Parts: sequence; structure tokens; C-alpha cells
Amino acid sequence: MRSFLFVPGDQPDKLAKALSSAADVLILDLEDSVNPLNKEAARRSALDLLQNRDAVPDPPLLYVRINGLDTSLADGDLDVVMTGVPDGVVLPKARGGNDIALLSSRIAVREALHNIPESSTPIIAIATESAAAIFGLGTYMDSSPRLAGLAWGVEDLSADTGAQTCRVEGEWTGPAELARGLCLFGAAAAGADAIDCVYADFRDLDGLKRECETAARDGFTGKLAIHPDQAPVINEAFTPSEEAVTRAERVVEAFSLFGDAGVTSLDGQMLDRPHLKAAERLLARARRWRPQAPLDEVQS
Repeated sequence: MRSFLFVPGDQPDKLAKALSSAADVLILDLEDSVNPLNKEAARRSALDLLQNRDAVPDPPLLYVRINGLDTSLADGDLDVVMTGVPDGVVLPKARGGNDIALLSSRIAVREALHNIPESSTPIIAIATESAAAIFGLGTYMDSSPRLAGLAWGVEDLSADTGAQTCRVEGEWTGPAELARGLCLFGAAAAGADAIDCVYADFRDLDGLKRECETAARDGFTGKLAIHPDQAPVINEAFTPSEEAVTRAERVVEAFSLFGDAGVTSLDGQMLDRPHLKAAERLLARARRWRPQAPLDEVQS
């Protein structure tokens, strides 16, 4: 999954329109973008969309961002939306692996109640929204097989720390850069996808492209979005290029020619097992997003 588009749950017109966007995932939002007085209406609108998604050809995946576990709203959110069998649940204000384990147990109860296949509902956690959460980024390992991704964000974090800004001349400040890096490492350690934060200036598609390219370079596999126009830019940036696919295929071939040796070489460069692992991961992504790529001879 490359692009994750937030859509306010209490705005049915935007929900319906977002179904035709290029986003891989729509995040039906019941949390920050919803007025506290509209929470129940947002639940019902999200459920309606989940129940009628088949009316749209090739719909995107539909995840639901519930309210935080430290609120009185999370269980009510799950009670409603799990009847619509969402493709996944997004947990805001996550503090660490214990939150994932707790949410997983609550989802499991609803799966059983509604005859949903066991453990079929993945979780994405937004994992950097408080100062305390930063210290939990190393605790997601083995928290739950449901954990599919860790995303980072700076708005709530900046509010929690009292930061005046998180960017200076277009560059992340030190605390923001630290949160970004730790989220990336936490996701890798947990075997989950690392998802980059939103780019708030939705009219600046050139700036978005640059930020996506940097994130993809560093190891992020996707990015959060707040406007449908951002989705195509994100998808392109996180889809492996033909050049990258060809290079990865050659790396895999170089190892296979020598009986999967621990070390080999290609174009005068020494390659070891981490190079092979990186190439295989890229090719796995390419199979999903570049079906035309010549991957027939590459093993997964």
C-alpha cells in the first residue's frame, strides 16, 4: 500500500467522491477531522460506505481510524464499523505495543461476533503523536500479527512538546527528524511497513513529490494524504522504477548463479546478503504495483 487518504467520516459527499480517487487506501476518519457532536453520524456514514463498497468497480481498501483507546469512544466505534467488515483499523495516539495488543483483542471479539475470519483485520498505528509515544517505538515487536504499519506525524507531537514549528525553510526540525527516524526503525524492527506523514500543503505537488522521493529513498513504503490530488504523486514515488527493478533482478541473479553464496559481485561492486534482502523486498513491492515488470524468473 502506497497512498493512504484521510476522509472525514461525517462528510458523506467526500466519502463517496474519494472512492474514485487513485488512493490505495481510504482512511474513513472518526477521530480528529470529526466534530465531537458528529461522532455517531460519522460512524453511520462510514458503515454505509463499507456496506456499499461493492457498488464501485475496483474500490480502494477501506480502513477506519477509530478514536484513541484512552477515550470513551473507541469501543463504540468498533461496535459499529466492525459490522461492515473494514479492510483494516487505524489506531491514533498509539503509545506502544501494549496498545496494539489491546486493540487486537478487542477486534478479535468483534470478528467472532460478526463471523469475520479470525485475525483478518490488520492494524496501522499512528505512533508518534505524543512525547511518551516516542519512547514506545521500540515496543511494537511481537505486539500482534495484525500490525501492518507504523505511521508518524508531527502536529499532535508538536502540540504536546510545545514546539513553535516542525519545519524551518522546508526542512524538518531536529525533534521532528528524530521522530521520523525512530518510526522507520520501529517499523522495520516490528516487520511492519513504515508510512510517512502527511504533506500539509496539498496544492504544492512538486514539494510533495520531493518529500515522497526522500521517504522512499530512506525506506518508507507509503505516505498519508489529505487530498485526492496527492494520491497519484504518492503512488508514482513509491512504485519501484523500471531501472530499480532491473537492478534488483540482476542482484538476485548474481546470487543464484553462485549457489546463493554469502557474497558475490556485480558490475565491480561487492554484494552480501543485505543487498539480496533489499533486492527481494523491492521486487516483492514491484510485483504488486508494476505487474508489467519482467519478474518471471525472480524468486520471492
